[in-house]
Amino acid sequence: MSQRQSQEIAVVGSPEFTTGFRLAGVRRFENIPDDEKSEDLDDAVTNVLDDDGVGIVVMHDDDLEYLSRNVRQNVETSVEPVVVTIGSGTGGGGLRDQIKRAIGIDLMDDADEDAEDQD
Repeated sequence: MSQRQSQEIAVVGSPEFTTGFRLAGVRRFENIPDDEKSEDLDDAVTNVLDDDGVGIVVMHDDDLEYLSRNVRQNVETSVEPVVVTIGSGTGGGGLRDQIKRAIGIDLMDDADEDAEDQD
């Protein structure tokens, strides 16, 4: 049985987006300035998706529109690494759906029932 190395978080996006994650200790990142996203974002995302050392990829949800159809499909169907998008369009339900899709179960299901029981 092979032992699995711990995987790290990778952040892909503009320098403004990645800075907070870098300050929090994320070491793997791809900085793509806004004016270069159309040309360079596909390659950056593909690089982190293909990196066996990456377990979670974080992107801004607005950046999905810059991806080609094939890369966007890879992002939306990737299980390992898990791709999490955050930003203006992602409410709590969006993140919940992403986690559910990635691991196959709804972690918040029991929490919702517990909250309803307290009402």
